[in-house]
Amino acid sequence: MIVYESAAAPYVRAGEAIVAGRRLAGRLFPYGAGAAASPWRFDPVERQCFVRRADASVEAGPWRREPWEEALSRLPAGPVVVGPGCEAEPVRGAYRAAAAAAVGAGRPVYLLDPDPDGIPEDAASSAVALCSWRPGAARAAFPALRVAREAGVVAAALYPFLPGWTGEPDAVEALADAALREGAASLTPIALALDGETRRAIVEAREAADPEGAPGFFELVHHGRWTDGIGDRIARARASAGERGLRTMPPRPAARSERPGNSAASARLEELAELAESDEPRAALLYAAVRWIDACGRDLAAVGRDGNFRKIFPFSGEAADAAEGALREVR
Repeated sequence: MIVYESAAAPYVRAGEAIVAGRRLAGRLFPYGAGAAASPWRFDPVERQCFVRRADASVEAGPWRREPWEEALSRLPAGPVVVGPGCEAEPVRGAYRAAAAAAVGAGRPVYLLDPDPDGIPEDAASSAVALCSWRPGAARAAFPALRVAREAGVVAAALYPFLPGWTGEPDAVEALADAALREGAASLTPIALALDGETRRAIVEAREAADPEGAPGFFELVHHGRWTDGIGDRIARARASAGERGLRTMPPRPAARSERPGNSAASARLEELAELAESDEPRAALLYAAVRWIDACGRDLAAVGRDGNFRKIFPFSGEAADAAEGALREVR
């Protein structure tokens, strides 16, 4: 039995994180870190999988916007992610309050697995839904895609790349077809951080969804060469999505208060950083440039038109070239 209790204050996590290549400045948890719309959950931000205990206690955040707005004001500049959603949303309203506060604050907002009752009316203009994978039939792998589509919110599908399961060629093709059919703008395979808890959660999910394939999968997860060639296999999975016209990274939300040129430059640098993932110093430098742009209060496209962009931008080389190119495109 799941017990819902009222939290004393919003649960907000400050600090930079990356989800599918996109930079986050913080995260809002309407129902605490352990909430989920199902007993098993894939978290694309943490790159982990979790099992919800049958006797879990979930702290529901405030149903009013004001506490979330105050908490948001203490976060660094840049996009935030809200979620995941929870089956208690129609009664508790914490997701809607947190999402409305983030959208109202003028930030780019990612909505992780929203409940239909949790999406504010004005979310379509400045939010992107992140729809995580659920075990089972591929056609029902991304249940939040339909929720987002019906609310008019651009949606991205994300799934854990699991050799021996979702990472096999037939599964990759089936998931790409399902994402396209349900109206996703993008599909991103994500390599997991394979700690002990995540390994146990993956095996448990496989046992529930496909008992016949579970024994061999257990051996692979716990004792096999799990990561052999995984970079090349993920690249092929991304190519499969691209062949269907799907992006391989979620679109970056365009917030009302954000300058279009600044948003475009940040998005371009994030995309370069994702391509450079294996080159950690290069990726870190590109994300540092994104952080600077997100915190910059000036209209960088206007600065560029005056020929002064490189005079104020504290990065050179690839970062400056890419940012300046993106600024030119939105003039």
